Amino acid sequence: MSSPILFLLVILSLGLLFFIAFWAEKRKSNFWVNNPYIYSLSLAVYCSAWTYYGSIGVASNQGLEYLAVYLGPVIIIPSWIYINTKIIRISRVHKISSIADFISLRYGNSRFLGALVAIVCMLAVIPYIGLQIKAISDTFHLMTATANSDNIFLDTATYVVVIIAIFSAYYGTKYVDASEKRLGIISAVAFESFLKLIFFIVLGIFVVYGVFNGFNDIYEQASKLPDFAQKNTINGLEGGFNFFLMSMLSMTAIFMLPRQFHTTIVENRTEKHLKTAIWLFPLYLLLMNIFVFPIAWGGKILFLGENVNPEFYSILIPQKFGNILIAGMVFLGGLSACISMIIISSISLSIMLSNNIIIPYGWLNSLKTETEYSNNRTIVNIRKFSIFSLIIVGFLFYKFLISSASLFSVGLIAFVMIAQLAPSFFGAIFWRRGSFSGAVSGLIVGMLICYFNLILPHYFETTYQNSAVFNFFKLNYLSPVANVFFWSLLINSGLFMIVSSLTAGNYRERNFAELYVDINDYIQNHENAYIWKGTANISDIRKILTRFLGEKKTRQALKIFNLKYNISDENDSADSRFIKFSENLLSGRIGTASAKILIEGVTQEDKITLPEVLKILEESKENISMNKQLTEHSQQLSKLSEELQNANETLVIKDKQKDDFLDSVAHELRTPLTAIRATSELLLDDEDMPAEIKKDFLGNIISESDRLAEIINDILYLDKLEAGTMPLNIDRKNIVETYHKSLKPLLHLFDQKHLHHSEVNLLNNETYEYDEMKMIQVFQNILGNALKFTNEQGMIQTKLQEKEGRLKISVFNTGKMIPEEDLEFVFEKFYQSKNQNLLKPVGSGLGLAICKRIINAHGGTIKAKNKEIGVTFEIFLPTKNDT
Repeated sequence: MSSPILFLLVILSLGLLFFIAFWAEKRKSNFWVNNPYIYSLSLAVYCSAWTYYGSIGVASNQGLEYLAVYLGPVIIIPSWIYINTKIIRISRVHKISSIADFISLRYGNSRFLGALVAIVCMLAVIPYIGLQIKAISDTFHLMTATANSDNIFLDTATYVVVIIAIFSAYYGTKYVDASEKRLGIISAVAFESFLKLIFFIVLGIFVVYGVFNGFNDIYEQASKLPDFAQKNTINGLEGGFNFFLMSMLSMTAIFMLPRQFHTTIVENRTEKHLKTAIWLFPLYLLLMNIFVFPIAWGGKILFLGENVNPEFYSILIPQKFGNILIAGMVFLGGLSACISMIIISSISLSIMLSNNIIIPYGWLNSLKTETEYSNNRTIVNIRKFSIFSLIIVGFLFYKFLISSASLFSVGLIAFVMIAQLAPSFFGAIFWRRGSFSGAVSGLIVGMLICYFNLILPHYFETTYQNSAVFNFFKLNYLSPVANVFFWSLLINSGLFMIVSSLTAGNYRERNFAELYVDINDYIQNHENAYIWKGTANISDIRKILTRFLGEKKTRQALKIFNLKYNISDENDSADSRFIKFSENLLSGRIGTASAKILIEGVTQEDKITLPEVLKILEESKENISMNKQLTEHSQQLSKLSEELQNANETLVIKDKQKDDFLDSVAHELRTPLTAIRATSELLLDDEDMPAEIKKDFLGNIISESDRLAEIINDILYLDKLEAGTMPLNIDRKNIVETYHKSLKPLLHLFDQKHLHHSEVNLLNNETYEYDEMKMIQVFQNILGNALKFTNEQGMIQTKLQEKEGRLKISVFNTGKMIPEEDLEFVFEKFYQSKNQNLLKPVGSGLGLAICKRIINAHGGTIKAKNKEIGVTFEIFLPTKNDT
C-alpha cells in the first residue's frame, strides 16, 4: 500500500473520531452515548499497542506468560462492585479528578505528595505513550514497505502525533472543571475499542480458517516445532512464581494506571454502570485474547527461519498471502488501540501536571488576583499545553530512547512503576492508620529500586545491568521484571506500614482517613464530618470563589448551601461545612491542594489536637447514626401517612367509579332494551309493513338482544371469576398459535383503520400450560382495547419472550397514554379515569378487569406501562402452571 493512501486512511479515521466526539457532546443525555456499554467499552483503553501487537510477540517468544497481563484483571474485576464503588463515592464527594488528588487528599491533602504521585505517573506513562507512537510508526512503515527515517519531518508518525495532540488538547479541555465528564472523548474511545476488537477477531478467523484449516491444524503443525512443549506450560514452580507475580502486577495496573483510573472512576456517570462492566470488560479481554496464541504459533510456522519481528505477525501474515484488506484492518485496529491510550493518558496526566505541579507551585499566586474569565482561560491553556507537551515528549522518547525496545518490555516497566502507588492507594481506603510519612517513604524507596534496576538499565547504556544496586536481594528463579516488582513492592509496603505505625499523622490525615475508610457512613453528611476550627468570613471566601466560578455560579452555589443547611443569607460566619464546600467547588478547577491553599489564605485556622479529632469524629458518627435513625423513622411515618391518604383517596375514587359504573351499565342495558321495545311497537302497530323492512327490524331486535346478553354475560362471568367458581381447562398448547387464533377475527378491523401490526417471537419453546379459550379472550380484549384507542396509521406490536423463568407477552400500541395516576386502576371493574374527557367511558369497563382475573387464575400478572409514544400491556405467566 502506498504511503499517501495509508496516510489518507489515518486522517479519515482521526476525522471519524472528531465526528463521534462532536456528536456525543451534542447528545449528552442520549442513550446511545450515555449507557453502561459505552462505559464498559471505554475501559478497554487498557488494551493498547501492547495488547494488539506485543502480546503476540510474547506468546511467540515466551509462551503463556502473556496471559498473566489479562488474567490478573479478570480475577480482580468482580471486586470492583465493592472497591470501585467506594472509590467512585470518595471521588464524587471530594470532586477528585486524578489519582494524584485521590492519594494526596487522603494523607492530609499534601501538595508535595500530590506532586510526587504526578511525577511517578509521568515517569511511567510518558515512555508508554512513546511506545504507542513507536507502534504507529513501525506498522505504518511495515504496511508501506518503507524505511523509518531519522529525520523527524520525514517521519509520518510526526504528523499523526501532532493531529492526535490537537484532538486531545481540544476535547480534553472542553471543561475548566477537570472532574466533569468528557462524554465526547469517552464515546470516541468506546468506538475505537469496538473497532479494534472486531478487526482483531477478523484477523484471527483469517489466520485460523483462511491460512490454516482450523485450530487443530495449527496445533498439529506447531507441535513439531522444538520449543512447542516448553511454551505451552508455565515451566514448573519457578515459572509459576513468575506467572503469579505478573498476574499481581496487572491486578494493580487495572486500578492505578492513570488512564484506567480516569475512565473507571472520573468518567463514571453512575455506580450502576459497574454492574455491566464487571462482566462485559472481562468478556472483552477474553475475546481479545482468544486468537493471540493461534496467531503467534501460526506466525512461527509461516516465518520459520526468517528474521522477522513476531510482534508484527498480525500484519505480516496477511501481507504474506497478499491480503491487503486484512492487513489494513489490522493496522487501523492497532492505530485505534494506540490513539485511545495516547488520548486518555495525556488527558489524565495533564490534569495531574496542571493541578498538582504547575498551578500549586507556579501559578497559584497570579490566579488569586485575576478575573473568572482570565483564570478559566489560563487553566484551560495550561492543560492544553500540558497535553500537547506530554504527547510530544512521548514522541521524543520514542525517537531517542526506545526506538529499538520491544513493546512488551516498555509496557511492563510502566506497570511496575505504577504499582509503587499500590500501598498508599489501597491503604487510603482500607487502613485508617496509614500516614503521609509512610506513604512518601514507601513510594520514594520503591521508585528508587525501580529506577536503578529497571529504568537506567533499560533506557540508558550503563553498567547497572549487571551490577544493580539491589542485586543482593535478587532471586535467580524470577525474571528481572518480576524480581524488581516483588522487592520494590515488598519494601514499599513494609516501609508504608512500619513508618505509619511509628508516626502519628496530624488531625487532617485522621479526618480524611475516616472520610475515606467509612465513606458509606459519611456520604450524605461529608461536610458535617469535615473537622475545622478557626475564624473565617463567608464574604472573604466568596471573593475567592467568584474569581474562579464567576458571580452567577457562586451566588447559585451559596444559595444551595444555605438551603441545604437552613442558614440565613445574612450570616457571614463560615463554619467547617462551608470551608469543605468551598474547597470542593475549587478542587475540580485547580486541584485539592491548591483549593486548600487558597481557602487557607483568607481564613485563620486553629490547630486541633488528635484527641479532639477523635472526640469530634466519635460525636459526628453518633450524630450521623442518630440522624439516620430519625430519618428512617420519619420516612416510615411519612410512608404510612401517605399510604393512609392514598387508601382514603382510592376508596373515594372507587366509590365514585362504582356509581359511574352502575350508571354506565344501566345506560348500556337501557339502550338495547329501548331499541327492542321501539322496534317491537312498530311491528305491532303496522300490520301492512313490507316484508323486507320487517326482516330488517327483526334483525335489529336479534342484534340488540345479543348485545344485551353479552353485557349480562360479562357481568356474570366477572362475578364467577372473582368468586373462583370458573374452572380452568389447563392443557399444553402453542402460545403463538393461540395468539394467531385471537388475532385472525380482528385483522380486517386493523386494515380498516390502516393499522400496522407486527409480531416479535423470541421464544425457543412455544408450548406452555394454560386455558386456551380464556387466553384467546385475554388477547382479544387487549387487542380490541388497542384497536379502540389507536389512531389511523398507528402501530400495534406483540412481543413474546421468556424472561427470568417466566413467559412474557407485551402488546404495545401507539394510542393515547393512560394518566400516570390511573395506571394501577385500569384493571379494576369500576375503573373510569379522573381525566376522562367524555361524558361516559366507551364500554362498561369490564374487559381489562376480566383479563386480570383470568391471568391471576393462571398464577400470572398483568400490568400497563406508558411508553414515549403509546401504551404497553405486559403479561407474565409461569412457564409451568402450578394451579
